[in-house]
Amino acid sequence: MEHIATTSIVLPFLVFFPFLGAVVSYIIGRSNKGARDLWTWILSAVVFVASLMLLGKETVYEISGFCGLGMSFAADGFGMILAVLTSSIWLITTLFSKEYMAAERNRNRYYFFVFLTLGATMGIFLSADLFTTFIFFEIMSFTSFVLVMHDEEEFTMRAAKTYLAVAVIGGLVTLMGLFMMYQKAGTLNMNELTAFMQAQENPGDFYAIGVLILFGFAAKAGLFPLHIWLPNAYTVAPAPSSALLSCLLTKTGVFGTIIVSCKLFLHDAAWGNFILILGIITMVMGAVLAVFSVNLKRTLACSSMSQIGFIIIAIGMQGLLGEHNALAASGTFLHFLNHSLFKLLLFIGAGVIFMNLRELNLNKVRGYGKDKPLLKFIFLMPILGIGGIPLWNGYISKTLIHESMVEYIEVLAEAGQSTTFMHCAEALFLFSGGLTLAYMTKIFVCIFIEDNPYGVAQSVRKGPYMSKMMAVILAAIAILLPVLGCLPHQTQDVLAAMGAHFMNAHTPEHAIHYFAWVNLKGAAISICVGAVVYFLFIRKVLMRKDAQGNLVYVDCWPEWCNIEDKIYRPLLLTVLPYIGGFFARIAGNLLDGIISVLRMLIFNDDNGRVVPPEDKYFSAYTDYEADHEMYREGFATSLLLIGIGLTVAVIYIIVG
Repeated sequence: MEHIATTSIVLPFLVFFPFLGAVVSYIIGRSNKGARDLWTWILSAVVFVASLMLLGKETVYEISGFCGLGMSFAADGFGMILAVLTSSIWLITTLFSKEYMAAERNRNRYYFFVFLTLGATMGIFLSADLFTTFIFFEIMSFTSFVLVMHDEEEFTMRAAKTYLAVAVIGGLVTLMGLFMMYQKAGTLNMNELTAFMQAQENPGDFYAIGVLILFGFAAKAGLFPLHIWLPNAYTVAPAPSSALLSCLLTKTGVFGTIIVSCKLFLHDAAWGNFILILGIITMVMGAVLAVFSVNLKRTLACSSMSQIGFIIIAIGMQGLLGEHNALAASGTFLHFLNHSLFKLLLFIGAGVIFMNLRELNLNKVRGYGKDKPLLKFIFLMPILGIGGIPLWNGYISKTLIHESMVEYIEVLAEAGQSTTFMHCAEALFLFSGGLTLAYMTKIFVCIFIEDNPYGVAQSVRKGPYMSKMMAVILAAIAILLPVLGCLPHQTQDVLAAMGAHFMNAHTPEHAIHYFAWVNLKGAAISICVGAVVYFLFIRKVLMRKDAQGNLVYVDCWPEWCNIEDKIYRPLLLTVLPYIGGFFARIAGNLLDGIISVLRMLIFNDDNGRVVPPEDKYFSAYTDYEADHEMYREGFATSLLLIGIGLTVAVIYIIVG
């Protein structure tokens, strides 16, 4: 069926209105904090209502001439749902921010950058070309950096700098890939790129470009080995910001991965294998890190990394299954949405605990929720969902991903090809599902079932531990999870069909029997694995007696496995600067030598040649003993002036 899109001003409104609203928020907040809080709620609500106006129709909008290539926005079923998801989560976290941030400083700055980030995130999800995607992707990286480093403590700043470094390096690599792709295709429009790539006889010629473009998106999604920023950034950021990072900001990286895999390398099995391997490693690594963690938010952060791995596996399976990718595409989209709901509840729940106890260590928050049935319910629903328990929504999306793997194994077997690798991938998928249940069980038992041997920590807040408004909102979302799981055909299948077109997928040829034994068997295996890991590893190995004989949680993760401190920081801060400095010294000395030779051969009074006037600006021609150092100073000054000139030229070109 042909898709006809209409022009809609709602698209740029969703992108640029939050930018304007951020400025207004900051101005109001300078004089009246209460009015500022009210304005942020109104702003979030307006964006949410505007996003609802996109439902039911395909829309486009173009801004021609911006930076030469212009900007273009579009919203099909996929974009509509992402816009509504983004605006609704932003509204909820904004409402929660008032009570969570009540004791924090720099709240005006916080709200300013929260809404700048909202506009940038909308710009990414509603973009119709990779140039527009990249512009807002980079804006989001810088604005969200301020959200991560909010409290400005030493460890926080270190984590935020790592986040920004990974984002900037990833963005530069992606920009290089976009330059190369534009040079080859003459366009960055997503649909036109799909047509261009489908016309190529050998897509393998573009794999290097694809990896470059993918790099920045993979870094934002937290894919291994670019995940180093994620555990610490999630942990140190304020809980509302952590929720946004997990629910949406990392999803912008997943969104970019979908574009590269489903637009550029559509139905490409070799590319699908590459993405599948990245997803498997990320899935397993994140789950293992979460099992070892003893910090509530860090556990949830590593869990996000693992669940992103599940989604990336589904994206890879789309490439492997080719035109028969309906199950994988549905699993991709639904786990994308379901994970956002899980982590919204879990991170806000963690925020409720932190704002009452100012603690996140499991040994310190142990037993806090024993007498809080509502908080227990708010945690239990997403834990059952993310664990893939039947009758909850996560079971549906994980079943679709698992069934896509089983389907491909059958395809390989019918073709007489080896199925060993895919059987191993399936086993790791089910094993990681078991690890998910294990570390989530650890969190739930610790907070809501176990007694604290040292006595439950006293709340630092007066009054109820959570406002009635947030209690109602979170409880409603928690109730939604089993509803989506019990009525998959009426809910999740409908959503999956709306997102299929963006990924160039067909809807399934027949209804999926989610609760048939063949599908329940995978969940049963993961449940058994989770029980074994929890009772035989977490309870026996990761819990030890302290000096008073109390059984406590311990972090046994080996220090040498910290790849940020053991590999990345030494490489980027020591090895590469040394190599760069070595060659820079060679180049500097070589230029000094050339200048000295020119002095002797050309600028020499004995030969009757004219010597240029000597002053501090022409230090290369002085005859003093310190001339060697003077050459360097003069050359550096020249390079600085050249750099300034190039900067001015680039600004002139952009503005012009």
